Amino acid sequence: MVSLHDVEKIALTMPGATKELRDDDRPAFLVDHKLFCFHRTRRRDALDPKTGEPLDDVLIFRVADEEMNSMWLAQRPSVYFTTEHFKGYPYILLRIPALVEIDHDELYELVTDAWLTQAPKRVAKSWLAEQGLAGESE
Repeated sequence: MVSLHDVEKIALTMPGATKELRDDDRPAFLVDHKLFCFHRTRRRDALDPKTGEPLDDVLIFRVADEEMNSMWLAQRPSVYFTTEHFKGYPYILLRIPALVEIDHDELYELVTDAWLTQAPKRVAKSWLAEQGLAGESE
């Protein structure tokens, strides 16, 4: 079981990662000035199924490509979702309360994969080598 605090903790351990607070104090995590994970503001394309109100608790993670998007969505449809706005784009969404359904290893994979999509190639390659995963980003 993980929390929003764990998302931040993992994100900020990644080389070059920074945290910005948006105008409404929602965190966004960047590397090389590019978003890899952020807490989304309310939007009309993600509505609470019970109330019909825009969701206020959505995290968005960058993924490598449509294949990875499909993999995450198929793996845990009760946790991960997308909206019409994000169809065809390399992002997956999850509601913050759904974090309790995933463990630390899954969150770590989600955050580090998101970071890898935006990190400079040299930095990503170095990090992968440190992790004993050299060649996995190629």
